[in-house]
Amino acid sequence: MIVPLGQVLMLAGLLFVAGLVGVLLRRNLIMILIGVEIMLNAVGLVLVGASAYWRHPDGQLVALLLMAVAAAEVTIALALVVYLKRSRGTIDINRFDGMKG
Repeated sequence: MIVPLGQVLMLAGLLFVAGLVGVLLRRNLIMILIGVEIMLNAVGLVLVGASAYWRHPDGQLVALLLMAVAAAEVTIALALVVYLKRSRGTIDINRFDGMKG
C-alpha cells in the first residue's frame, strides 16, 4: 500500500515547520541542532515519498546520501557543542555575542 503523495507532503511540511520553529525560537544549541535534524528528515521524507510515487529509485538514493551527510553534520556539531561547553561553560547562544581570537 502506497501512501498518497499529498499526505506525505503534508506530513513533511508539518515536520519542516516544527523544525524551523525549534531553530528560530530556541536558544540552546542542542535544541537548535535537533530542529535542523527534524528539517533534514522532512526533506528525506519528501524525497522518499516522491520516489515511491513516481517509481524511480533516484530519490531514495539521494535520501540515503542525505542521511549520511546528516550523520556527519551531527557528529561535527556535537563535537563543537562539547568544546563550547567546556571552554565557555554554557551552550546558550545569547552568551556568544563576541568574536574572540
